[in-house]
Amino acid sequence: MGVMHPMEEILALEMIRVTEAAAIDSARLMGRGDTMGADEAATQAMRHAMDEIPMWGRIVIGEGERDRAPMLYIGEEVGARVAGQPEIDIAVDPLEGTNLVAGGQGNAITVLAASEKGGLLHAPDTYLEKLCVGPVAAGKVDITLPPRANVAIIAEALGRSPRDITIVILDRPRHADLIDEVRQSGARIKLISDGDITAAVSAAVSGTGVHAVMGIGGAPEGVLTAAALKCLGGEIQARFRFRNDGERQRAAAMGHTDLDRIFRTDDLAPGDDLVFAATGVTDGELLHGVRFFGGGARTHSLVMAYRTKQVRFVDTVHMFDRQRPPSVRL
Repeated sequence: MGVMHPMEEILALEMIRVTEAAAIDSARLMGRGDTMGADEAATQAMRHAMDEIPMWGRIVIGEGERDRAPMLYIGEEVGARVAGQPEIDIAVDPLEGTNLVAGGQGNAITVLAASEKGGLLHAPDTYLEKLCVGPVAAGKVDITLPPRANVAIIAEALGRSPRDITIVILDRPRHADLIDEVRQSGARIKLISDGDITAAVSAAVSGTGVHAVMGIGGAPEGVLTAAALKCLGGEIQARFRFRNDGERQRAAAMGHTDLDRIFRTDDLAPGDDLVFAATGVTDGELLHGVRFFGGGARTHSLVMAYRTKQVRFVDTVHMFDRQRPPSVRL
């Protein structure tokens, strides 16, 4: 087992506490039909937890521009900020799956990635066309090829027939042609309403039954996905898909002038001291949701460190009331 770098140790040990805090607060609103309330609860909990971490942190992927988000906005400085602490760039999605929480559905998570300064791409709030695969197919697929061709490449890499491959696609009208093409390839399709970060991580974890993610989704989520897949040895390829001229202008202001560029995993998450952390809010294929009991709660999280090649699933019991023994089966 590799020796953990000091910065990576801070990130791995502290960042999971941030996603846990956000998961617990947002989970209290499960099934309440309040998407904004659930997202706000996660955002506030995540922001407050960050202030306890000994770091000079900066949000590079967050809830939006400063004039649109009261906290965790792009460029916001977070952490205890004492001299001598490391400078860290942070990408957050305080609650991936606000609609899932509001409707009491599965696969909602709180998620963040962190790295040394400059280790995460500053992505505008627009869309990316993405192709995500696990380690076996990494380096073999090509986003510029038709979906049918990539299905065949993935199937060959896994030693399977295309009929035994499952592709996850966000259920959106814009994906009608993509869905038709993947169906024509013979592959199975799993349509999801939200949560393409979870789907991409699942594609890189053996035994989940998911082999790739295809389609257009949020660019900020693409950076978080890249951090996770880099830790797992998977791959993401992506290219911008702007919705309007305003998004093109914001991308250009952030230095993205080659609008046809293909971004790969190391372009989106170039950092070496890279950590990815996620905590389940509602039950999913990858993580259990928050479970409340008398006097506390139980969370299930995933934390990954790139440099030390460590992937940990963390089961935590949080005791809110120390006077009451936790009535949870350990």
